[in-house]
Amino acid sequence: MRTNSFAGRWLVTGAAGMLGQDVLSVLQRAGIEAVGLRRADLDITDPDAVRAAVEDATVVVNCAAWTDVDGAETAEEAATAVNGTGVRVLAEACAAAHVRLIHVSTDYVLPGDAAEPYREDAGTGPVNAYGRSKLVGEQAVTELLPQDGYVVRTAWLYGEHGPNFVATMLKLAAQRDTLDVVDDQHGQPTWSKALAQHLVELGLAALRGHAMGGIYHGTASGRTTWMGLARETYRLSGLDPERIRPTTSEAFVRPAVRPAFSVLAHDAWKEQAGLEPLPDWREQLAQALATPGFAALAKAARNGRTG
Repeated sequence: MRTNSFAGRWLVTGAAGMLGQDVLSVLQRAGIEAVGLRRADLDITDPDAVRAAVEDATVVVNCAAWTDVDGAETAEEAATAVNGTGVRVLAEACAAAHVRLIHVSTDYVLPGDAAEPYREDAGTGPVNAYGRSKLVGEQAVTELLPQDGYVVRTAWLYGEHGPNFVATMLKLAAQRDTLDVVDDQHGQPTWSKALAQHLVELGLAALRGHAMGGIYHGTASGRTTWMGLARETYRLSGLDPERIRPTTSEAFVRPAVRPAFSVLAHDAWKEQAGLEPLPDWREQLAQALATPGFAALAKAARNGRTG
């Protein structure tokens, strides 16, 4: 990506998280001035602090969130304070300062019962507290920033800078001969670094006047199951994919219900921003596994077990 002198100053909230770190890295490589604020640096539910933080920004990328899906079941009010109320505070501040806001949301705002990929205008219907809390945030952005607000739903995110499914599968490969992995939930594994690149491209398109505000689906193309992702991770890492055995969601009962179908359509990227959607999940996974952090995990997995 070329340096863009018109890009101004960007603010990244949730900068200590997996996606936040990747967004900052992409901005740095692009030569764009950026400030990253961690949760300890900025409480997004504090209106005065948020107004002060965004007043000199050109674009805000909100990666701050309550991400404990199961924990939200018994703490929905706390989750909504961050994922809903906090996002409204950000949106209000951005609207007052005429700053563009890119807000990262989730497939969990959808009911997960479809048979075809969800379009961006599909009806919402969260099946758990986390999804309900994130939907409150989405509604705040679309209400307060109809032209300068960009809601980007992502799903099945993995990357080098935080706990995630791909890293867990590689770590367990060094400890167990076989793993039982759910094969009845369908989604789109998405590399956080690829998503970060897309978020920055969306912000730049917005500054050029080429991207309409609204909802975008920031997930990889294609689809698979958790078992399919685990097997492809093993295959690309030089491990035997048959060590991954299929099972059902009933074998892993968790406090929060998970959507069975999290496959999203990506029409808005071209129609609203003139950008290509993210590439196929297999392509992203191959690139991610070649990075130092994942490559080290794969090497340890191969050394820990044969086959």
